[in-house]
Amino acid sequence: MYDLIIIGGGVAGLSAGIYAKRFGLNTLILSDFFGGTITKTHLMENYPGFKSISGYELAENIIDHAKSVGTEMKSEGATEIKKSQDKFIIKTSQNTYESRTVLLATGTHHRKLGVKGEEEFANKGVSYCATCDGPFFRNKVVAVVGGSDSAVKESIMLAGFASKVYIIYRGENVRPEPCTKKQMEENSKIEVITKTNITEILGDTKLRKVKFDTGKELELDGLFIEIGRIATTDIVKSLGAEMNEKGEVKIDRMSKTNVEGFYAAGDVTDSDWKQAITGVAEGVKAAYSAYNYLKSGK
Repeated sequence: MYDLIIIGGGVAGLSAGIYAKRFGLNTLILSDFFGGTITKTHLMENYPGFKSISGYELAENIIDHAKSVGTEMKSEGATEIKKSQDKFIIKTSQNTYESRTVLLATGTHHRKLGVKGEEEFANKGVSYCATCDGPFFRNKVVAVVGGSDSAVKESIMLAGFASKVYIIYRGENVRPEPCTKKQMEENSKIEVITKTNITEILGDTKLRKVKFDTGKELELDGLFIEIGRIATTDIVKSLGAEMNEKGEVKIDRMSKTNVEGFYAAGDVTDSDWKQAITGVAEGVKAAYSAYNYLKSGK
């Protein structure tokens, strides 16, 4: 029987594991992938203590820290969570575990565009990760779909490889952070196309062009989709945890949910602002809440 099982191996879950061990809790982190979404971030310049660091490096540092304090980590993705009286039962494809408390830190997965040709040309020109696939498009023409800060950052990173980068956005203006916007505007390779939606992705053995709702077409070698993410919460719906209309788990300021002994942290929660540092903070607060809960003898 564990004191705390953390489901999810991103920075929120890993940081919770570090603090849980410091609190003396018998802790296990379950994840099919350690490091999380941040590993796909090309460059971070807003995480305190690091003037500039790749997301992968930051994640590796936190993984090493968790291991150094003796946090148990298993490469198993949880498939089911049930609560039975005063304990939780967590199943993976390999094992069944029991714990007195649980922290959900499963993050999010990519939202798809949902147009004809998207599935057909996935990994054949259509990608959801510029950091992963950008180098394959050296001196090619690519486009990023989306208008968020993340989408614009993707375009800046891709401009380091591609000969031309289009940003395609359905709204009137893209909405990056001011420093990101400045970098975008200063990069001659980047061109923004607004008030436009892709209606179809076309090609043969790979992506060749996209069709717009304006009636125009654009020839491309690569299309990167960055239109938001969906909280990975299906596994906890049977627990009765309260969620918002986006399917994110509702938490209070100490990462508690409405289910006693069950906590959530990071991108999987209903927090308005999703950043690595806020996810880390929520994970740490969740570990503290679990410690207090267990100390109270409930």
